[in-house]
Amino acid sequence: MNFGNLLTILLLLPLVGALALLPLRNRDQHRLIRQISLAIGLIEFLLSFIPVYYIPHGSSGFKLEVFIPWISQLNINYHVGVDGISIFLIHLITLLTPIGVLASWSEIKHDVKEFHMMLLLLEMGVIGVLISLDLFFFFFWWEFGLIPLALLIGIWGHGRRIYAAVKFMLFTMGGSIFMLAAIIWLHAHTGSFDIPVIQKMIESGQLALSPRTEMWLFLGFFIAFAVKLPMVPLHTWLPDAHTEAPTAGSADLAGVLLKLGAYGIIRVCLPLFPNASHTVAPVVGVLSVIAIIYGALVSMVQPNLKRLVAYSSISHMGFVTLGLFSFSLIGFQGAIYVLLAHGLTSSALFLLCGMLYERRHTYDISEFGGLATPMPRYSSLFLFTTFASIGLPLLCGFVGEFLVLSGTFQTHPQLAVWGATGVIFSSCYLLWAYQRVFYGDITHSQNRELPDMNRREQWVLVGMCALMLWLGVHTKFFLRRYEASCQAILQRASPSLRTEATGMRQSQPLNQP
Repeated sequence: MNFGNLLTILLLLPLVGALALLPLRNRDQHRLIRQISLAIGLIEFLLSFIPVYYIPHGSSGFKLEVFIPWISQLNINYHVGVDGISIFLIHLITLLTPIGVLASWSEIKHDVKEFHMMLLLLEMGVIGVLISLDLFFFFFWWEFGLIPLALLIGIWGHGRRIYAAVKFMLFTMGGSIFMLAAIIWLHAHTGSFDIPVIQKMIESGQLALSPRTEMWLFLGFFIAFAVKLPMVPLHTWLPDAHTEAPTAGSADLAGVLLKLGAYGIIRVCLPLFPNASHTVAPVVGVLSVIAIIYGALVSMVQPNLKRLVAYSSISHMGFVTLGLFSFSLIGFQGAIYVLLAHGLTSSALFLLCGMLYERRHTYDISEFGGLATPMPRYSSLFLFTTFASIGLPLLCGFVGEFLVLSGTFQTHPQLAVWGATGVIFSSCYLLWAYQRVFYGDITHSQNRELPDMNRREQWVLVGMCALMLWLGVHTKFFLRRYEASCQAILQRASPSLRTEATGMRQSQPLNQP
């Protein structure tokens, strides 16, 4: 069977689903709208597994590539492909979309059709970024994904939703301006938007970049990616966006949207601008450690449960940048593993917060206490997710952070030691929050009769917890499939390791984790 157009199908299927919802009436067909959205999401999730079989162990090149010329005058082409890194991030968004539909089944009561259309269009934008090998389309889908998420926050969010949506747009679009300027410069000097072509021109010396020019280009891309991650001090939009977003919006934002910043660094900054990457690595390492510690300490003092989880994302993303800029294979692989693990644990925590909000309409920790008695199933799954997030061995959070710290210790021992304190702090703020919410006496009468998880909520969280356990135990399945891609990017990101042969696709073997 020919799957040559599979990536195009994955890209366009959410659009087909959104268009299928258009003729439906909002008031009378809510159930049908949800069922169609869920069906499209599940089909997309199943289709996303096919590319895994086209990425054999030890393969570092792009698979399932499609190259279609579009605007010949500007040399803009529809060029898509996946490798061992991007495919697992595609799995993440295709998993979270149907989960978002299920999580919003009873939460969203107005403009249901438009809400599910935005969820599907957001999935389309994320997939577009992850498969694009042309900078024009990369930037297009990067900006496209901002619109549905801003609408999800601004229309279906809570409290200060308009403020949070506008702040999110200003920060992310402000960062994108720098990336657009860098893309235009590259096109003006290479005549191409194609990432592999530009990469070969730089490696062969056909495009010679002075250290100053390379640094400016690197910063143009890096600022946009750092805002999306978000890195300290460009993080201030994140807590507001998370706190005011609906449950599905928070899950997608934490689970996938933040990861696009790291993906951009992996796909563009490191391989195209290796000298600049090494120059700024010490600064990024220090900022990463600051993010790890700062995010954890601020989480510790949050009175709002959802805001606590939001700040914890800043801390976890610090491990990602720390691992990427360690320039060690172990740290690099660990950073990607943190992306996958955090995508599951953070989205699950936001789903759990949303379930509690549906019952009590508040996120204030002081309003709870003793919930383990009326909600035993909910409290058990919350505790399991908490353990996975803090990095308990045999669960997904442990593997990535251990690899990041191990890889960083090889190159920057002091940063690794300081970064390890984040593991301790994460245990403090999450377990303390759990104690205050679920243990002790029930001090508010409303909490005595809170209903436990229903069957829909329970099976969604049980499935996600099973994946957390699988990632924590069956690590080889993931590491083997993106190891070669990591090696290739590390070689391109390390000028001293580059071979003289242009166009070489696979790097020399580095130390195995």
